Amino acid sequence: MGEHSHAEGGGQNSGSSKLAVFGILAILIAYAVACVAGLPQKGTKLIVSGHAHEATAEADAHSHGEGTCDAHAHGDAQVNLPPYWMITPFALLLLAIAVLPLIPATEHWWESNLHRFYVAAALGLITLIYYGYMHTGGLESHWPSHSVCADSGSARMYTVFANAIFSEFIPFIVLLFALFTIAGGIRIEGNLRAAPMTNTAFIGIGALIASFVGTTGAAMLLIRPLLETNKERKLKAHTVIFFIFAVCNCGGCLLPTGDPPLFLGYLAGVNFLWTMCLWPEWLFVNVLLLVVYYLWDAFYAYPRENKEDLREDKATGGSLKFSGMFPNIFLLAGVIFAVALLDPSKPVPGTNWHAWMYLREIVQLLLVLLSLVLGSQLVRKANRFNFNAIIEVAALFFGIFICMQVPLQILNEKGSELPITLEDSHKFFWATGSLSSVLDNAPTYVVFSETARALTKEAEKQPEKYAVYQAGEPKPEVKEGMQALEVEADVYTKLLRAVSLGAVFMGAMTYIGNGPNFMVKAIAEEEGVKMPSFFGYMGYSCAILLPILVAMVFLFL
Repeated sequence: MGEHSHAEGGGQNSGSSKLAVFGILAILIAYAVACVAGLPQKGTKLIVSGHAHEATAEADAHSHGEGTCDAHAHGDAQVNLPPYWMITPFALLLLAIAVLPLIPATEHWWESNLHRFYVAAALGLITLIYYGYMHTGGLESHWPSHSVCADSGSARMYTVFANAIFSEFIPFIVLLFALFTIAGGIRIEGNLRAAPMTNTAFIGIGALIASFVGTTGAAMLLIRPLLETNKERKLKAHTVIFFIFAVCNCGGCLLPTGDPPLFLGYLAGVNFLWTMCLWPEWLFVNVLLLVVYYLWDAFYAYPRENKEDLREDKATGGSLKFSGMFPNIFLLAGVIFAVALLDPSKPVPGTNWHAWMYLREIVQLLLVLLSLVLGSQLVRKANRFNFNAIIEVAALFFGIFICMQVPLQILNEKGSELPITLEDSHKFFWATGSLSSVLDNAPTYVVFSETARALTKEAEKQPEKYAVYQAGEPKPEVKEGMQALEVEADVYTKLLRAVSLGAVFMGAMTYIGNGPNFMVKAIAEEEGVKMPSFFGYMGYSCAILLPILVAMVFLFL
């Protein structure tokens, strides 16, 4: 997904920041009014009661030797599946994201966020029209709690829109907006000596912080000082490529804040700290990337640099200067704590109180407001910060979240019938990863996590074969011929690991696999780095990253 427009319009930062401030203030006032009316509190009560009802029904089902509760029991309307051809709007939107930036006739037209929104909204509207006028039966509603809507056109359209926008899109885009905006107020500048170990350290630090400030935030913080450090060198495209591999992608799998697909998993019920269990794969892949980069740079690229350039680099080398750290570093920590602690479906740790609905998002917006008001506008101007990149994400994902309701509904019901089993974790990794490489890793993650969830639910209906237990609980004793099945958010954890790793790691295979990839490419080219073409980059990823991922799958999955 191209984000090259990020660097444009830096001179408009002051005006766009003021507009953002007024917009956030308006949202905060509206939320305060809603709280006085008791609406968020009512929403939380519905969420909590819905979870309690599902847990009770599931326990009753298991006590009778049956599978999980039938979601259809929540309402009177019959839930029917849409036809397979209704996946077309979703597929067309992902195809547009992948192809339109590459076609000369549409490349410039596609650069407009308004044009991107036209395409996304039109395909989303087709999906809503189908549910309103062609679909029969009710639909499962996930917002604010689980239920089944009535069999009427308007009810179905509202249910699909609410599931997509109110339940998924708003929390998703607010988190990205918060990380993007707050990180944009921090600047690291300077000109260190561009030795192989210096560049390796840059990439390693970026991979380390990517899970905490997001891959977009880490990329924004470090790509410009890395390019500044290497400005005297001629051979530096490989440095940017490894930066994309590690910082923009593979470093971001330890927390839901690291990469968009993992946050969607968190919204679907995955524990905030569950992704920390991916640290062995994270360490294996990122360490190998750093080792390969160091060997390449130290023994191939650096010795081929012009001696005069290296002398100039050594003579002009200095130290890094950090600006904008206050208050933004504390605000970034605040975003992480808000996401971890203010889930309305779970009590705040140490209390019996559930956060009001959307309080998590309101706190994040408040932190953004503090960053824009208290942070330095000079730092943002120096970073050439503007909101184009996040507007692009919002414009596209507005349509993606609506269109993907069809494949999600189909996979939730039919996923267990696919030619793939609970033991095929490697297939889940490669299927998720392959699509994440050429489309977009966030919706791809959702599609295959739903497939894994459907398989897990089928296994839960076979208590004579599977002993199901929750992640973090002691492994139960199993009888001969049975298998212990650890689950997280109703998904077999081995499959959830595979889907999570495939979406995050293989988003690095192409420029369009993950949001920051194209943004970093564009910034590098803006600074005079000759980056490889779309397929040229894939040559690097297939030769370097792919063998590392093959080894990771063999060892861990």
